[in-house]
Amino acid sequence: MTGILLLLHVLGATVWTGGHLVLALTILPRALMQRRVDELLLYERRYERIGLPALLLQLATGVVLTHTMVPDPRLWIDPAHPLGRLIGIKLLLLALLLPVAAHARLRLIPRLCLANLPLMATHILMVTLLSVGFVVVGVSFRTGWLY
Repeated sequence: MTGILLLLHVLGATVWTGGHLVLALTILPRALMQRRVDELLLYERRYERIGLPALLLQLATGVVLTHTMVPDPRLWIDPAHPLGRLIGIKLLLLALLLPVAAHARLRLIPRLCLANLPLMATHILMVTLLSVGFVVVGVSFRTGWLY
């Protein structure tokens, strides 16, 4: 069962992080250079259908995997516990990601125009960097990079 959960977690991470890398590295630069928001809005509408479920899948599988590896939630943020340190970093990344992503989705995207395009660009870059951070920390569970 753990293998299936890990596979689903990695697939969710692939969709979430990969989608934001595509957005940040291809769609956003073109939108900024051409000062157009239509392509950005089109990508967001299309990506949201798979991106948000991928994030929710990561959250659900992440909680179950965390509980499987470290059953005591008090150790999830214990820097003295090797896995607790990694779990704590992931929880910190999540605490940073959720308000930024929610603000972009609920406030910026519905009102996206040229005037707030630079703020949207900042949100996209922040979410992308945080998402890559999740991947690095996730890989560290196997490699020990951040132990």
